[in-house]
Amino acid sequence: MITYQAENVRFPNIKKRETTAWIKAVAASYGKKVGEIGYLFCDDEKILEVNREYLGHDYYTDIITFDYDEGDTLNGDIVISLDTIRSNAELFHKDYDEELHRVIIHGVLHLCGINDKGPGEREIMEAAEDRALSMRSSK
Repeated sequence: MITYQAENVRFPNIKKRETTAWIKAVAASYGKKVGEIGYLFCDDEKILEVNREYLGHDYYTDIITFDYDEGDTLNGDIVISLDTIRSNAELFHKDYDEELHRVIIHGVLHLCGINDKGPGEREIMEAAEDRALSMRSSK
């Protein structure tokens, strides 16, 4: 089951049923099934608080993924700052809705085992995001 909540922000304009089906399709393309995934959409201050408290990082970010996977079943909590999504969309001249969906699936891709911190990993993640986004637009 995938749950969606918002704290300190208006709930984003996403279609929950379609988004859930898309996330499940992306997970399946990696041989995974969805267990319990919880999304929390929040503001910059909340994600900074989570970053400090749980990761010891003192900076803003667009997403934090907590991975509780069990075998091929994806389980996790995904915290997304809508403030940073908006700033990044403007900075990179992207559509806000596309940037939001890119970040939504970014967390799932982390749960599928794709990283983006090591050498060459960012390009692999971006390619995976692009593939996942194309799955969304083909629906």
